[in-house]
Amino acid sequence: MADRLRWGIISTARIGVRRVIPALMRSQTGTAVAIASRDLTRAREIAAKFQIPRTYGSYEGLLADRDIDAVYNPLPNSLHPEWTIRAAQAGKHVLCEKPLAVNAVQAQTMVDACRKAGVLLQEAFMYRYHPQIGELRRLTASGAIGDPWLVRSTFTFTVGRDDDIRLNASLGGGGLLDVGCYCVNISRLLLGEPQAVTASGVFEHGVDVRMAGLLTFAAGAAVLDCGLRMPYRQICEVVGTTGAITLPRPFQPEEDPAMLLVRRGEREERVEIPGTNQYTLMLDHMGACLLRGQRPQFPPEDAVANLRVLDALRRAATSGTTVPVA
Repeated sequence: MADRLRWGIISTARIGVRRVIPALMRSQTGTAVAIASRDLTRAREIAAKFQIPRTYGSYEGLLADRDIDAVYNPLPNSLHPEWTIRAAQAGKHVLCEKPLAVNAVQAQTMVDACRKAGVLLQEAFMYRYHPQIGELRRLTASGAIGDPWLVRSTFTFTVGRDDDIRLNASLGGGGLLDVGCYCVNISRLLLGEPQAVTASGVFEHGVDVRMAGLLTFAAGAAVLDCGLRMPYRQICEVVGTTGAITLPRPFQPEEDPAMLLVRRGEREERVEIPGTNQYTLMLDHMGACLLRGQRPQFPPEDAVANLRVLDALRRAATSGTTVPVA
């Protein structure tokens, strides 16, 4: 492997073009060496914009490139398993967009395939690498708000077009998989694994466009709402026995300074976190794992566990019953 991780980008998906490729250009551990699209003209256009040296008119062509160490997979959710597994079989490490798959069973096959191939699989939950999340975890673990027992989280927005892939059931669409996964993830990050869930949702064309859920834990609960047909909102509040911490922008702080509001009694402390690029931090973490042997902060099994909760929420919303998390 070279001194810097050599990345190949599978597809010209919007998240890659707008977020991940620009972040990779600022990376200290990696560089983009190739990009593939089923539309070769589009691949060449993006390659020229970001000065990526090689282009391919097929994903297979990119995976056959021996000069690529790792690939970024931002394909629609339903295509994550196929191309992550094919990348692993080609000996490539994989950064796969969240959620890792459409359900936990699919995700487990991806984890197994990558382990068998001896490659690293990382889920692209970029928000977890932002220093504000590290500070949130430090504060809650230190007892700053007593024993944390309730997490409230929200992530909603309105899709711009009716042909958006997030409204397409066959591609693994729906608000729960797109943004609700963040709410579930941060709840688990702070409270552990939930035992059961209850949910209510609104569905269009086979996908959830609004959903609210309750997750019950051994020593607490989490309340969340997410959706694709709602105003733009994001927030997380962690309530403990002696105080509370609020993150006004837990998932998309952009590169502005982030803020944690820590309330104890009548006093509120503002903890400011300097602005940063959480995508670059995520990429550099994976680079450090592969180039310097650093231990992954979040193993791929965490993505499977997150999907188990998402699966249960979907079942609860459609059945109208409380569902155990299997």
